[in-house]
Formats: sequence, C-alpha cells, structure tokens
Amino acid sequence: MPTLILATQNPHKVEEFTALLAPWTVVPLPDNVDLPPEVGETFAENALAKARTAAAATGRAAFADDSGIVADALDGRPGVRSARFAGDDATDQENLTLFVEQVPAGSPIAYVCAIAYVDPEAGSERIVEGRCAGTMADRPRGDGGFGYDPIFLPDEQPQAGRRTMAELTAAEKSAVSHRGRAARELRAALGLDDAV
Repeated sequence: MPTLILATQNPHKVEEFTALLAPWTVVPLPDNVDLPPEVGETFAENALAKARTAAAATGRAAFADDSGIVADALDGRPGVRSARFAGDDATDQENLTLFVEQVPAGSPIAYVCAIAYVDPEAGSERIVEGRCAGTMADRPRGDGGFGYDPIFLPDEQPQAGRRTMAELTAAEKSAVSHRGRAARELRAALGLDDAV
C-alpha cells in the first residue's frame, strides 16, 4: 500500500486522515520541514502551498488540507483564520469562546475543507473540497473532536436529539464531516478504492 505524506505535524489530523484513507498509510511531515504561513485568501490556496512544500521537501507524493468554520452571522468569517480567530497564538478554547460570544444559537454555520495533492514524480496536482452545513448549538456539548466541534450541529441529523460533532462517534463524524467528504473526493480522484 502506498504511503502518503500529510503536510502537518498535528497528531489529530494524522489520526483522522489515517482512518479516512485506510488502508493507505498516512505519515506526518518530518519535523525538520517548515510549512509556509497560511496567508492565502482561500482554503485551497493554503492547502496547495503546504502540499507543494511537503512534496518538494520529501520528493514524494504529499497532501495537505486547510479547513475551518464559516458563519453567516459573521459574513463568512472566521474562514481561513479559524485557527487564529481569537489571535495568532489562540488556543482552541479561546477561539471557541469568542465564536460562542459572536454567533447566535440557531444560526447557519458550515465547516469547509480543501485538500491539495501534489505528486512531484508525476508532475500532477489536484484540489478537492468538502463542506458540511450546520447550525450553531445553544451551548458547547461533548468531549470528542476538537476545535469548534462542541458547538457544531450537523444538519444531516434528525431534528430531535441532534448532537454536536463533539458528541458523535468517529464513524458518525467522518460520514458527514467536511474532512470526511473531502477525503472521499480525494480517494475518488486518485482512484485509491480501485487499487485495493
């Protein structure tokens, strides 16, 4: 089975993509490779810059994602600044707290994920995107997931007893999540399922 370089040192992302792309092996970027700053105006621009850097540094096929949350109440923010919403060195909790303060319960929100794949040997690049529409919860709930998951109610659930992303099992989350959808698009684009 091929090994894919994921342009991150974030263990959450490595774990999530390992499950999403199984049985292919996903390995993190070596510690000595620095990724470019996320200065793009779109998720796709940021993902592509990271994937190109990882592929150039390792000489192997690499992929990267950039993802975040968008809120109608904030005119699509925080978007590409989701990880830095409360400041450049903000923690997940600080970002979540500010988001809860600014976004009304019940208002539309969405998770967006762009994945860029770069194969230096083939000279090819691909970009895929996944989106998960949702609603702002009335309060943070659940201890699974990370980031904004405790306030994100995916729309693809029965209205009664709706759970946040942080309350879903890993399998339930990957079935509806932006990252899960983008990963399935990547699998299809690369013909990974045909190679099993």
